[in-house]
Amino acid sequence: MSSVLHPPSSGQDPLLATQYRPISSHLAIAPPVSVVIPAMNEAENLPYVFKTLPDWIHEVVLVDGNSTDNTVEVARELWPKVKVVPQQGKGKGDALITGFEACTGDIIVMVDADGSADGGEIVSYVSALVSGADFAKGSRFANGGGTDDMTFVRKLGNRVLCAVVNRKFGARYTDLCYGYNAFWRHCLDKIELDCTGFEVETLMNIRVVKAGLKVQEIPSYEYLRIHGASNLRAVRDGLRVLKVILKERSNRRELRRQERHSPMLAAYPADLGETS
Repeated sequence: MSSVLHPPSSGQDPLLATQYRPISSHLAIAPPVSVVIPAMNEAENLPYVFKTLPDWIHEVVLVDGNSTDNTVEVARELWPKVKVVPQQGKGKGDALITGFEACTGDIIVMVDADGSADGGEIVSYVSALVSGADFAKGSRFANGGGTDDMTFVRKLGNRVLCAVVNRKFGARYTDLCYGYNAFWRHCLDKIELDCTGFEVETLMNIRVVKAGLKVQEIPSYEYLRIHGASNLRAVRDGLRVLKVILKERSNRRELRRQERHSPMLAAYPADLGETS
């Protein structure tokens, strides 16, 4: 695990200085950071997204969901070295999986393209990871977080689903359905993702717990979408989230049943992602 170091002073070896990316006057990191942005027809919002991204990140991976506006052109103008990856399938989950596969950084950050997230918060996520966390999970309801973009129905649904996940999987989340997260690339080997829609964040949150990964919540503030309308549908996507929870719970019970009947499996519970 990489450690947090002070940036090299001007009197130090220039070669040493190039090995670390200065984040602030008190913090520098060695791991390269990739930012994944799934986008479809977000040309008007991208200027707001890109202007908050820190200049020390290693790469920006924009996953274009077959946009019919000039999303790709705007992204290239704003960030000339942006890596544009065409999405072959459909849905946010599919877009994120495509983006993750294209990343070359050791740390991956997920950021929405609607202007609701503040890229300046990335430093908090990265700091949590280099300090020992495996998965840095954004939370609008942790102390210091907040949201301008949640109806009463969505907030109630999120709270209920979050309580179910906490109870059934032994998690301690304050927020479940939020797309601003960061993690070490190696986590992908332990949380195989196989869904295509908005439920992808819930699936990730459940599987990092089942895999026994160290999670740290990061207070985050969600702003209103700046332009356009969201494809999120509270009832439809809430039901998809619930379906994921029930499926993962069913899979967990099956693993426990196999453990009871297999001495070899019982000897290696960590390989099965059990945390309790």
